[in-house]
Amino acid sequence: MAEQAGSVKSGKGQHWWRIFHDKFVVEERFMEPGSRAGLYRAAMILMGVGTLLFIITLVGVVQSGTGPWGPDEPIRDWLLGIRSETLTGVMIFLAVIFGPIALPIIVLVVTVAWGFAAKHAWRPILLAAAMLTGVIVSQIILQIIRRSRPPVDLMLFGADHTFSFPSGHVLGACDFLLVGAFLIFSRRQNPRSAVLGFVGAGIGIVLAIGSRLYLGYHWFSDTFASLSLSLVILGAYIALDTWRTARIPGERITGELSKADAPGD
Repeated sequence: MAEQAGSVKSGKGQHWWRIFHDKFVVEERFMEPGSRAGLYRAAMILMGVGTLLFIITLVGVVQSGTGPWGPDEPIRDWLLGIRSETLTGVMIFLAVIFGPIALPIIVLVVTVAWGFAAKHAWRPILLAAAMLTGVIVSQIILQIIRRSRPPVDLMLFGADHTFSFPSGHVLGACDFLLVGAFLIFSRRQNPRSAVLGFVGAGIGIVLAIGSRLYLGYHWFSDTFASLSLSLVILGAYIALDTWRTARIPGERITGELSKADAPGD
């Protein structure tokens, strides 16, 4: 009887481990070898381009003594000329949505709901990890560069005396929209939906950048550096997701939930 009870207990333990393993550890999908190679290639290009653009921006900012650089002042002057009460209200709303309080709540709700609803929790976990990566990277760079923000008297939503390079608001928005778009649309067969998804992400990024510049909290180079860093993070997570989930015909898959979607032998 004791042996039987132990066997039942062991069986239940293995059952729950299998559920955990398939839900949180394994997500695998089949694709053609050329498609997988294309994802790796895209990841390398994104990381290379993002790194190059960030280095160019960083060098320019450092050479300027962490003051305005390149198009910073012309863009600031143009935005000063188009300010209006209505537009300010819209930009404040966008700043709150992409801000350090609302955006983490949105990310938490999305990842938890997605994790429970999806057959696999890999993608929502990856999205949360990408967001956390952006936060850590931005905080490290902020403390190293220590760049001052534009003059306080230009800020329209309260004074902010923290460092400005790179923009945490914009980096968070870029990571959420770009990595989220990839994780959603990379599983769909229709390329048109992926194009529309990334166009939507691009519009959201433009709005996030516009709100920070319009409200007077960042120089343009702060936001451009954030976009550049986000391209690096996007490329890194595309490579990680591809390595972990993409299987070509002939390769073995290990998760029971993934096997249910595997093509027939």
